[in-house]
Amino acid sequence: MSMNGSQRREQRRRMVVSWKRSAAAETQPHVSETRPLTEYGPEAHPERQRGPAVLLPIGFGGMVFATLLILVPIAAAVVVAASEAVLATRLFTPTGRFARTITAAAACFDPRLVTSLAGWFAQIDLLLAAGVALIVRVMRRHRRDDYQGRYRAWGWMAGLFLITACAGMVPLGPLCGAAVADASGIVLGPGGSGWWVVLAAVGYLLVSLWAVLPLHERAATSFWLFAAAAGWSAAAACGWLWAGNELAAIAGQAAWSLAAACAAVAMLAAARSVLREVKGLARRKPVKAGPTKATRSRQDDAAVAEDDAAEADDVLFEEQPAEETTADGDESDDTAYVDGSEQDMRHLSKAERKRLKRLARMNRSVA
Repeated sequence: MSMNGSQRREQRRRMVVSWKRSAAAETQPHVSETRPLTEYGPEAHPERQRGPAVLLPIGFGGMVFATLLILVPIAAAVVVAASEAVLATRLFTPTGRFARTITAAAACFDPRLVTSLAGWFAQIDLLLAAGVALIVRVMRRHRRDDYQGRYRAWGWMAGLFLITACAGMVPLGPLCGAAVADASGIVLGPGGSGWWVVLAAVGYLLVSLWAVLPLHERAATSFWLFAAAAGWSAAAACGWLWAGNELAAIAGQAAWSLAAACAAVAMLAAARSVLREVKGLARRKPVKAGPTKATRSRQDDAAVAEDDAAEADDVLFEEQPAEETTADGDESDDTAYVDGSEQDMRHLSKAERKRLKRLARMNRSVA
């Protein structure tokens, strides 16, 4: 039985090899002895791969799930890291056989270290925010009414997030503050670090206004960007006002990490807003006119119609011959002007008749 099975497998292998060679000869007759190292299905071609914009959440449920997926891990890491300093309890007690392992695990949650788990989550969130901002830039570039090139703001936003991520690992703040302090002779903050805070705040403010204001649905993006700015401001205040305090250092690191998570959520909210615009789901709310404006517009339309009718009557009146007065006292033309003497009488002009009729209509409407 085993020999028969091996013979059948060998026969199938030879058939597959011969089929591959014949297929390669048909598709590439001029190339000899060329075949792929591995076989892939047709779905593996890059033309059939799904773009990153397709993976972004559009619905409310998907947005909530993505927000929790970003905030919950970093919040848990921050709580575990700050529990020892705030609650005065040690979650990791290095005792027993695995004392060294427990000590190493506690170092992973040390909030005073940049290489902590919360810091790593913050770097991931900032890189995610930069990537989503670039995706938003690509989509906004195809907006037809963007004559001023406002899509470029999202590229600047991605650049700011990358600089922030680099500043979390590399001391760019002290370097920039020291350079500006040496150049200007004005030391702002400890070691000139205040200059870095000022430049970062101005940059984020200008770019955020430039990018967020053209959005139709900007409330969620503005909220999370404001939360990120508040977190980074708190981190800067902890390092500036309470330098050397251990609790302040822990609080500053936690605020900085949570601010990075808020920045990632803000970019997801912006991407959702743009995707809803692209798919036609975001529409402007109809503005309802008040009763006063509606009544006024109807009155204006009625007045215009009356003016048109008056002009038509004037044309017909001019075409008809004027009647003369008789000796018996019959009435003559209604538009004749009498100044008190029967000898002096003249007809009113067209403009005067229109003005008198308009005054009469105004008097009737006031009455």
